Amino acid sequence: MSETVRLTVGQAIIRFLVNQFVESDGETDRLIVGAMGIFGHGNVAGIGQALLQNEIDPTPDGGEMAYIMPRNEQGMVHAAAAFAKATNRRQTWMCTSSIGPGALNMVTGAALATTNRLPVLLFPSDQFATRNPDPVLQQVEDPTSLMTAATDCFRPVSRYFDRIERPEQLIPSLLAGLRVLTDPADTGAVTIALPQDVQAEAHDFPVEFFRPRTWRIRRPAPEPIAIERAAQAIRDAKRPMVVSGGGTIYSLASEELRAFASATGIPVSDTQAGKGAINFDHECAVGGVGSTGAASANAIADQADVVIGIGTRYSDFTTASHTQFKNPDVKFININVGAFDAAKHSAEMVVADAREALVALTAALEGYRVDASYTAEIAKLRDEWAEATRQCYTVGNQPLPAQTEVFGALNELLGDDDVVINAAGSMPGDLQCLWQARTPKQYHVEYAFSTMGYEIPAAMGVKLAFPDSEVVAIVGDGTYQMLPMELATIVQEGVKVIFVLLQNYGFASIGALSESRGSQRFGTKYRSGKGELLPVDIAANAESWGINVLRVKTIDEFKAAYAEAKEMDRAVMIHIETDLMGPNPPGSSWWDVPVSEVSRLESTQQAFEDYVRDRAPQRHYL
Repeated sequence: MSETVRLTVGQAIIRFLVNQFVESDGETDRLIVGAMGIFGHGNVAGIGQALLQNEIDPTPDGGEMAYIMPRNEQGMVHAAAAFAKATNRRQTWMCTSSIGPGALNMVTGAALATTNRLPVLLFPSDQFATRNPDPVLQQVEDPTSLMTAATDCFRPVSRYFDRIERPEQLIPSLLAGLRVLTDPADTGAVTIALPQDVQAEAHDFPVEFFRPRTWRIRRPAPEPIAIERAAQAIRDAKRPMVVSGGGTIYSLASEELRAFASATGIPVSDTQAGKGAINFDHECAVGGVGSTGAASANAIADQADVVIGIGTRYSDFTTASHTQFKNPDVKFININVGAFDAAKHSAEMVVADAREALVALTAALEGYRVDASYTAEIAKLRDEWAEATRQCYTVGNQPLPAQTEVFGALNELLGDDDVVINAAGSMPGDLQCLWQARTPKQYHVEYAFSTMGYEIPAAMGVKLAFPDSEVVAIVGDGTYQMLPMELATIVQEGVKVIFVLLQNYGFASIGALSESRGSQRFGTKYRSGKGELLPVDIAANAESWGINVLRVKTIDEFKAAYAEAKEMDRAVMIHIETDLMGPNPPGSSWWDVPVSEVSRLESTQQAFEDYVRDRAPQRHYL
């Protein structure tokens, strides 16, 4: 009979996770570096007790599980996801919550992680498995099935979901969950719901379950026939281009991407997740592609006959809602570790790790280079867009700075190892269009779920991953009001980050979208019923959380404040008012947001006419 140890389910979870490691390219690290948790009935006497016991004496568990007390359940999942993104999905944090509303606060965070393919490990508490006190406080009752629980909401937004109703179920469930966390194709939120009585229940667990395990992140090699067919399609093309996504960065394939571009002359565009995989000043780098892309990349995409997608899932912003790649004969080659994404747009599939595939494809294309006229066109488009970017970064001559001027200042001030963070509103579009990323590390924009409220907790997660870098989170006034409470956690943990708060008294992105779709910016401005600005002082609010705030009005003052902020040893916010109306970068593409077909409003009638015209090129790529 194998040796056993008697532990509660909560204690077994902590002991198991302390002993899980991840290996990639010969480097080994702890997979779950710590726990974030907000305690209530459900987990305070389960996982909470286990974390306390580990903190007092970690030796029996085999190591310490670091703990951070956050302020909001959604915020802590965002922090864990940001940490995972910063570490190229090599490491993450576990998050635990109480039953009911505490658990459901994590659902948005789970969706963000799964949509972005980022590993997070969630332990929401649940109702009683025994059903003795039924219904328990905060239990959601379903009259058609007593098996239904609030935590079932996690099922569609998790890559793996389970509910532990007996202690022995924990063994296969944790092993299956960690397989997902370390799977380069299948990762996302792993949610293991824990009924509160089961968390505190003891069981004789096999000692073997807690032995140190190392999970290796796979690098699947491409099939030779797939590389051969892809290379032939490229050789037959006149105007090939690359769309580089987040998978290029996660596979650490930036060097190989640059080598591929240098050898072939094929232009490289990027998605939000892929920006920085190729340095902006590389001769083949043409900028962001799609709805919020650069005119340089979109001009090339319009005529491309072969599109080489590397580690991209082809969101509607990347394809401009299926209007970007206008060549009627365009074909796709998709390099992706996941077959689901590799198969999109009837592509020639190369199901493989991006780095391994790029090495093989570069070798297969030896001696190949695009025509000199195409190279000259790429250079011309790059120069034109560089000038357009300069103009956006130096608008001037208006009462309030444009947010693009703030971005220009930051682009100049941030070092190669520093990180800029953003997620929602008009800012990600401007950033994808304009930001000149020099390294894969520098650009951190969450745009798969585009979650307002991500930036503040994400800054904490990224700083935990990069303690020696300046981490700068750009926050709009709308986003700030969604989820500011992790500022207290940042102060509590002594995390030095720089926040740049752009105050424009409204939702700039949705306002512009509303206006373009004939809805006249309805409900998008922070105004009283009389149209007056609200007496809301966000800078003072940030100070109340313990953040040092620097108030500035001009770009010169902003640059001076940034220099001051760099010298501080605590979190700081630079507050600057910007113009709600922009100007924004010149648009060169489209995004499908339907317009009311009938209306009494002339603005909506005109917008619908424009919509019918603009969606005409929309098609499936077959």
